[in-house]
Amino acid sequence: MLTFRPITAKDFLILRPYYEHCTYRLCEYSVGVKYMWQHSLHSEYTIVEDCLIIRNTIHGNVMYDFPIPGPNGSVEKGLLAVEDHCREIGQRPVFSIVPESQGCRMAMRYAKVSITNEWSWRDYIYLSQDLAKFEGRRYSGQRNHINKFRKNHEGAEFLPLTAEHKELIEQFWVDYEAEFAKESESAKKELEVAKDLFTYLDTGIFRAGGILYEGKLIAIALAEKCGDTLVCHIEKALYSHAGVYPTMVQAFAGYYADDCLWINREDDGQDKGLRTSKMQYLPSERAGKLCFAVGNELDSLDELPELTTARLTLSAFTEEDKAAYNALCLDDERNRYWGYDYRKDLQGELTEDYFLDVAKKDFDARLAANFAIRLDGKCIGEAVLYNGDWRGGMELGCRIAPEYAGNGYGAEAFAAVAEWGLYKLGLLKVVAKCYRENEPSFKMLSSCMRKVSEDEKFYYFEKLI
Repeated sequence: MLTFRPITAKDFLILRPYYEHCTYRLCEYSVGVKYMWQHSLHSEYTIVEDCLIIRNTIHGNVMYDFPIPGPNGSVEKGLLAVEDHCREIGQRPVFSIVPESQGCRMAMRYAKVSITNEWSWRDYIYLSQDLAKFEGRRYSGQRNHINKFRKNHEGAEFLPLTAEHKELIEQFWVDYEAEFAKESESAKKELEVAKDLFTYLDTGIFRAGGILYEGKLIAIALAEKCGDTLVCHIEKALYSHAGVYPTMVQAFAGYYADDCLWINREDDGQDKGLRTSKMQYLPSERAGKLCFAVGNELDSLDELPELTTARLTLSAFTEEDKAAYNALCLDDERNRYWGYDYRKDLQGELTEDYFLDVAKKDFDARLAANFAIRLDGKCIGEAVLYNGDWRGGMELGCRIAPEYAGNGYGAEAFAAVAEWGLYKLGLLKVVAKCYRENEPSFKMLSSCMRKVSEDEKFYYFEKLI
C-alpha cells in the first residue's frame, strides 16, 4: 500500500526534478500548479522506484495523475503501483489529466474503462517563437498594440525578476488590487496564491519578469520550464496602461523561451474573458486532458449467475445461508489458510448480518463475486472471485465447511467458477495462491491450474485456458 504526503512548499525541490524533464506539456504537470491550486486539488505525492505518483482529491473524488518517471523510473512501474494500491484498498483507479499522447496506451491497457475528454479544461499551447516575435499578418493586431504602448510609455523596459526585487513586486500587488477589486472568493484565492508563489523566486525553480515603467512594475509574469515547454502560471497587468499585456507576453517569451519549443498559458477556467484573450494570441493547439476511470469484468453483471456442476450448484448468498456462512467465516482453525482475517476490517461489534453484508457490498461495488457452494440446496462453502488487477485478471479462492471436506467439492466448485470467469465473464486469466504448508490446496490447485512461481510463504498459480 502506498503512503502519500500533502504537497507543500517544502516539497518543491523533491518534486522539481521530475517535472523539470516532464514532456507531457500540460500545466498540471508542474510544481507551480500543484502548489497554487492545492486548495482545490488537495494533491499528495509519493515516489516509487524513481517514479513520481500524484493523488488528487477533487470534490471528494480520488484520482491520480499519469505517472512521471525519473531517469531510473518507468511509467509502467508507476501505473502498476497505482493499480496495486487501489486493489489493496478496494478503490477503482481513476487517472485524470492524462495527456493525449498517452491516450492510446491507456485505452489498450484496460478492458473495461470509461474515457472522458475534458474539453473545457484544455490548455492553450503556443509556439514560443510566435509569441516572442509576433511575425506575420495574423499578429498585426498585437504589434499595433505594442507600438502604441511603446509610444505612450517611453523608457518602459522588461525586467527579469528575482528575490531581490521583493519591494517592486509587493508594490505591484498594491497597484493591481487598487485597479481590480475581486469580489468572488475564487478570484481572491487565486490572487492570494499568485502573490505567494512570487515569494519563492529564490528556489531557482521559476522564471519571472515584468514591465518596469517610471520605477514601478505595471505587468508581471511567472513561469516554469517543464521539458520543452514553458508553463506560464501567472500573468498580471495593469490595464490602465493600454497595450502592456501583449508587450509583456512578447518580452517574457523573448527573454525566457529560447530553450523552449512551446509555451503553455494554461486553461481558461471556463472564463469568457480569459478564453477570448488566450484565443487572440492564436494558439497552435489546445492540449487535451483525458480521464480514464478503470473498471473490471464484473461491471457487466446485473446479478450473479447460477452455476451447476455434476454435484453442486453455485449462486449468490441469501438470508437462508446466514447461519452456514457465519459458521464458515468464524471457523478460525479452518480459515488459517484463507489468507484474510475479518477482524482486520471489522468496525464495531460483529453482528449476525456482517458477513452477508460484506459480500453484498463487495458485489454492489463490483469488486468481488461471492458464490455460495450448495450441495442438495445446502450451503457447504464459498468460492469468491476477487482482487482484480484491472487488466483482465482476478484471483479465485475457495473454502469448504469441515464436515464436507475431503470429497472433492472444493476442486469441483473452483473449476466451475474459473471456467465461468474465463469463458463467460471474459477474464484473460484466473490466479490463485496457497500457503506452502497447505498440501490439500496445493494438490487441488495443481490439478486445474499451472504453478507459475513461489516465495517463502505461498505457491502461485494461474489459469489462462
